[in-house]
Amino acid sequence: MSNFRYTRPDNFPPVVKNLIIINILVWIAQVSLDSRYDLTGLLALYPLGTDDFKPYQIATHMFAHAARDEHNQVVFAHILLNMFALWMFGKTLENVWGSKRFLFFYLASGVGAAIVHLLVQYYTGNYSFAIGASGAVMGVLAAFAYLFPNTELYIMLIPIPVKAKWAITGYIIYDLWQGYKGDDHIAHFAHLGGALTGFIIVLIWNKTNKKRFY
Repeated sequence: MSNFRYTRPDNFPPVVKNLIIINILVWIAQVSLDSRYDLTGLLALYPLGTDDFKPYQIATHMFAHAARDEHNQVVFAHILLNMFALWMFGKTLENVWGSKRFLFFYLASGVGAAIVHLLVQYYTGNYSFAIGASGAVMGVLAAFAYLFPNTELYIMLIPIPVKAKWAITGYIIYDLWQGYKGDDHIAHFAHLGGALTGFIIVLIWNKTNKKRFY
């Protein structure tokens, strides 16, 4: 990891770049083909114990995003926010860790998000499907907050910079509160599962490398 200090960081490292490209291509396919093939339905993560659940969805759900709303209008916000966060925080982690380790971390965070989401659904009886890279991206955010806690971030509607450790912790608390309330259509426990998985992985990795990044 010390090479990060001496090598010019790549503003668009290969894994982050290719993940963004794949997600955008899948989203374009959803927008174009859903009316005929229900691509979103094939890729989404359905609850355990239902006929629609397939094990492969644990992986595919993190590459699909909301494509159209209830009025059949194309939805941009879901994929734009996720891909922006992946680029903004993921590029730093990939430059620090290298591409192979970052790819493993990202996919593991997404799988962890899916597992937590499925378990919470199973015990609460909430039978809606889930799509999106948000769980994997939350793992990236949690790792960034751990490794670069004092990095100052600028957040909309807040006139002063906020340190990463507080901004991302605040977002996690918000997810926990909203998940407990359960009055929206967002998979908050998938977000929390991704953040928890990412934090555990980076905590384990950091035990073998005591360097901290601020």
